[in-house]
Amino acid sequence: MDARDLRDLVHFDEDGPRHETLFETERMWSEVVCLERSQALGPIADRDSDAILVVMTGKVVVQVDRGRKRREQWETALVPAGSELSITNATDDPAVVLLVAAPPPPRRVIE
Repeated sequence: MDARDLRDLVHFDEDGPRHETLFETERMWSEVVCLERSQALGPIADRDSDAILVVMTGKVVVQVDRGRKRREQWETALVPAGSELSITNATDDPAVVLLVAAPPPPRRVIE
């Protein structure tokens, strides 16, 4: 069994969203995304991978295709395969989001 403490992956960068891989296998990929105020990730998409997003801390606006919803700590969103995802920090406070996708998207999509 592999185990990690999510707190070890929480780092912020004034220049843009910070990505830290949590786990990556042949069948699943996950990363922690840290957003300072006004920072955004996306749009990103993968036609073959379903994903879930979990807000670990803070408040974000999640856009999946044309649908937008504000999400806060412990709330989630499903991103169906083929959908475009954008995440924007919705407050002045930092936000931390966990993304999990299966199967793993191609490396070019997640970088």
